[in-house]
Amino acid sequence: MSLSLQIIGDAGYALAAALFAALAIFVLRGSVNSIERALLCAGTFLTAAWALHTAVNSVSAPLSGLFESVRNGTWLLFMFALLRRGEGRLTRHPLSLSLIYAVLGGLLLLQTSADLAPAHLVADNFAALVRFSVMLRMMFAIGALVLVHNLFTISAPEGRARIVMVMAALAAMWTYDLNLYSIALISADNVSELYALRGAGMAVLAVVMGLGLRGGGAWRLRLSRTVTFRSLSIAAVGLYCVAFALVVMGIESVAGPYAREIEIALLFTTLVGAIVMLPSQRFRALVKMQVAKHFFQHRYDYRAEWIRFVDTIGAPGEGAAPLHARVVKAMADITESTGGLLLLPDGGGGLALECRWNWADVPVPAIALDPTDVAALERSGAIMDLDAARAKGGVAGVASWMLMDLNAWALVPLVHFDRLAGAILLSRPLVDRRLDWEDFDMLRAAGRQVASYLREAQGQQALDDARRFDEFNRRFAFIMHDLKNLVSQLSLLSHNAERHAENPAFRADMLLTLRESVGRMNDLLARLSQHNNARAEEPRPTDVLSIARIVALSRARQHRIDVRGEAPLALADPQRVEQILIHLVQNAIDASAPDVPVTLCLGVRDGQACIDVIDQGSGMSAEFIRRDLFQPFASSKPGGFGIGAFEARALALSMGGRLDVESSPGEGSRFTLRLPLADAAVAVPPANDEQERAA
Repeated sequence: MSLSLQIIGDAGYALAAALFAALAIFVLRGSVNSIERALLCAGTFLTAAWALHTAVNSVSAPLSGLFESVRNGTWLLFMFALLRRGEGRLTRHPLSLSLIYAVLGGLLLLQTSADLAPAHLVADNFAALVRFSVMLRMMFAIGALVLVHNLFTISAPEGRARIVMVMAALAAMWTYDLNLYSIALISADNVSELYALRGAGMAVLAVVMGLGLRGGGAWRLRLSRTVTFRSLSIAAVGLYCVAFALVVMGIESVAGPYAREIEIALLFTTLVGAIVMLPSQRFRALVKMQVAKHFFQHRYDYRAEWIRFVDTIGAPGEGAAPLHARVVKAMADITESTGGLLLLPDGGGGLALECRWNWADVPVPAIALDPTDVAALERSGAIMDLDAARAKGGVAGVASWMLMDLNAWALVPLVHFDRLAGAILLSRPLVDRRLDWEDFDMLRAAGRQVASYLREAQGQQALDDARRFDEFNRRFAFIMHDLKNLVSQLSLLSHNAERHAENPAFRADMLLTLRESVGRMNDLLARLSQHNNARAEEPRPTDVLSIARIVALSRARQHRIDVRGEAPLALADPQRVEQILIHLVQNAIDASAPDVPVTLCLGVRDGQACIDVIDQGSGMSAEFIRRDLFQPFASSKPGGFGIGAFEARALALSMGGRLDVESSPGEGSRFTLRLPLADAAVAVPPANDEQERAA
């Protein structure tokens, strides 16, 4: 190998060592501890150690092969951790993939043995051992490329964008190794140039990997186009080059035989220092202060981000995701978060989970944010940095379950005209970083836009519901017209019965008319949902046990209903309580088998009077409960209008109560009516006409 080629090779390896060392420092400064991050840090550090050892010594040094094997083994463990911890969406042949990882691990062990063996072998077998070692490295490169391709292809679309740069760098590294060792196996005398250029190639791969870990360009600067800043930049680079050349000339004249080692160490130290110092907050603040009029650093390309944001939310087509999933993805794409949750008002003053996007493992309680936190979040309207909240031990507006999950990164309130329309919880990006002022500004603006989209969608839904109510009223008018005709017909029949009751032909015709009228009335009833507008009264001390018994007695001929437990006086409207129980009991009867009773359980929980309506029927899915149960015109019963549950919850809220539901498919349902307790000692008994009607 010529002297110039050796200098190029050593400089390339030294540059690669510096870049990978800086990359290891950057990864180590992350605040999230995980096995993937630890292996990523170890891989970059060991790659830097391998490159530095090769630069100081040579590729033929005894430990160079050992360092390379350790480097390859660490990157192999990193890919395996990504695969097993969820970044790879493993759906096919898990045993075969694990077997390939195991075989490659065995090749590395065999390679390590070969690297340590030459000192104990006779000279006659050394060439064969070297050839065997080269063959092992070539085989490992082939297997590693197969695993890189597999990990990328089975990754979810959201994960590919986050690992593409790292996977591309690893694929390029092992592709170069495959070609290098293939040529070395064929002709060992013609690979010195490839060994020398390997260091420069690894330096390029370090830059590629660094760009991927920084979020695909999120660290780039948007430069001013003024002549002043361009001149300043060119002058700074030129000054650095001149200073470095002068220092190198001084080392050559003073250090003598040790000049090469000192120059490599100087280059390594200078590059690491520059790469570590340039992204630092203090250094950037100093530069911004000096060139504030001509230098601006932006994390985002706002035009491109906004176009992507709008395109994601407004994605047309039948195959597009629902709006709620699209708004979460649009927000997560801004910060390259790995997932997100959408929280919307639950009707009781809190926020409940409405939609998940690429984040299935976080446990979310039924009330994701209670009314107190919602009020605090609405007052502040600020983006919640959850890492800062954890450092403070918690802040108003953030629930405890969010702080317990370390993957939760930021809580974005969706504010629409100073009113909280919901919130989006974002998970951490693949490469962790701190939220800064640009994140806050971008997320705040996007959050307001998302709130507008959601309000518009809710307004459109309200218009659709109003149209359906209009249709319902129109149909009700038709039914009233039919009822008027039936009443007229029955009135005429009643009038004629007084004069022709003894006529057998009239009696036969009367029975036929009654039968037809009953049939038509049943048809009309089937076209209506069971509801009526009870006269609303101010809540007062009410004996809910008596009301429960009346409702059970009124349905006794239809189905067996058991009433259990007792409850103190509740502050409620008796008529509205009775109406709610009629809805719930009738729904429970419809869902239950004829021989399985419906149970009414009364008691006190959490300082409230509770009435549980329990059935052992078909049950409901969590999706139906969250999206459809309390929506008007949504019903799981064939031909049902879905008014009962909607009206029951509205009546409960009007009395200061709440209606909860627990259900699972095939396991029945439990509806719980919660009412505030009354301080009065006297209950208002049900009206006599209600008792007579129930009897």
